[in-house]
Amino acid sequence: MDLDTVQLPVSTGKAPIATVLCATCGAPIDGSTGVAMCYDCIKLNVDVSDGIQREATIHFCRGCDRWLQPPSQWVSAAPESRELLALCLRKLRGLSKVRIIDANFIWTEPHSKRIRVKITVQQEAFQGTIVQQSFEVEYIVAYHQCPDCAKSFTGGRGLCLWWVRQKVPHKRTFLYLEQLILKHNAHKDTINIREVKDGLDFYYSQRNHATKMVDFLGAVAPITSKKSSELISTDIHTSTKSYKFTYSVELVPICKDDLVCIPVKMARSLGNISPLLLCTRIGNSIHLTDPGTLQVTDVQTSVYWRAPFSSLADVQELVEFIVLDIEPLGPTHGRFVLADVQVARASDMVSNTQSYLLRTHLGGILHPGDSVLGYHLSGANFNNPQYEDLERTAPDQIPDVILVKKSYPRKKKNKNRNWRLKRMAREESDMLPRKQDQERAERDYEMFLREVEEDTELRASLALYKSTRKNPPKTQRMEGVEMEGTREDGGAEPGDGMEHETEEEDGDDGDLPEIAIHELLDEFEEMHVQD
Repeated sequence: MDLDTVQLPVSTGKAPIATVLCATCGAPIDGSTGVAMCYDCIKLNVDVSDGIQREATIHFCRGCDRWLQPPSQWVSAAPESRELLALCLRKLRGLSKVRIIDANFIWTEPHSKRIRVKITVQQEAFQGTIVQQSFEVEYIVAYHQCPDCAKSFTGGRGLCLWWVRQKVPHKRTFLYLEQLILKHNAHKDTINIREVKDGLDFYYSQRNHATKMVDFLGAVAPITSKKSSELISTDIHTSTKSYKFTYSVELVPICKDDLVCIPVKMARSLGNISPLLLCTRIGNSIHLTDPGTLQVTDVQTSVYWRAPFSSLADVQELVEFIVLDIEPLGPTHGRFVLADVQVARASDMVSNTQSYLLRTHLGGILHPGDSVLGYHLSGANFNNPQYEDLERTAPDQIPDVILVKKSYPRKKKNKNRNWRLKRMAREESDMLPRKQDQERAERDYEMFLREVEEDTELRASLALYKSTRKNPPKTQRMEGVEMEGTREDGGAEPGDGMEHETEEEDGDDGDLPEIAIHELLDEFEEMHVQD
């Protein structure tokens, strides 16, 4: 018996999808999800950003360029930075109910005092349906003075005062310290800086900030410090007292290129070195060199303040000499080369033929015909007890002339250099400085700038920036310094790059030391919110 063959349908393995029509637009959608609207209609009818602010206000302090992070914390944030974006997102109410996918800034005019942010969020509208939406939020920048800046305008000027002094007739040491402070950003916690006679005053709102500044200065310069406290107020109910702390810092009254005469007892303890020495560098100790033997020694801060001594002569007493003949002797120590040199005073070259034969440490840079600056000790009279003891006990150790540094001929006092130094924004006295004080400040600036040009070791410890002038000169020499901030009265600081009429000097600038372009730093201008 034959059976009929029945052909069965082949199954594909896929279940048929039940479709329904969208209740709003009639488009076919998957009916298994239980949603009666399509995705486009859901986005039109459901607002996942409902309840989130579209406008907010953030506070900005123009004194310190910081933003208020509620309730009372002030933070630093650059424009369009991640920190500022996080601060803006924290200001919005209702943002914690949704999931943030993306957030970025929208460009606005810098003077509009508006910040616009585009935010993309996600939220589950129905079961199994997630809706993503983007919207914009506008922030109004409101100016508000922070408590630290407010203290700088009060009579107390903060709870902690830190002042530094140096009893010398010039400001070159403070110019050097200012550059070190700027390079390491050690003044970031100050609420005010005031320039006074023989030094600077720093005001702080917290005691640990002033202590940190004292530790920094002690690491870069030989200092001695004292601390005092003054009771401002007290609460008898809680036994809470408020003090104002004052830190007094004094720098050693010795600067680079000064001639010193140390006590004989100290000279014997420092390797039996000659008492008549030349200060070649000031760091966290005093570096002294004997120009006749190239013997060097360091006087530590603790050693100096146990037996302090002052400088015998400073750079204002340098005399110009002309090199007649020079013969290197061979011994060297770093950049110093010992040599016998014959010099004559530049002012006596015509009327007098007297010359001096001496030994110097500048044998590596001097040549016959060069100008050199030095101290003329022949017939000099110093009111110094250590020098008088040296004259009485060992007069043969006192040379007629001690050469200090090479003098480079310059046509003018100021030139258009294509690099500059920053300056700290500081408060000056209400009284206008006298004309002689301004001229002395300009001389100190110019002398410091020339030292930066001529001393490679000094230049390596500073931050030099490329000049922002449109047409800088071809040479790599520095003209002046420019202020990081401007004075309140709109005036310019001494040495801010302005041209001054000065008398010309004879000579050529071809032998002046040059600064390579790779030693200069590019300065990135920061954006600031302004009116």
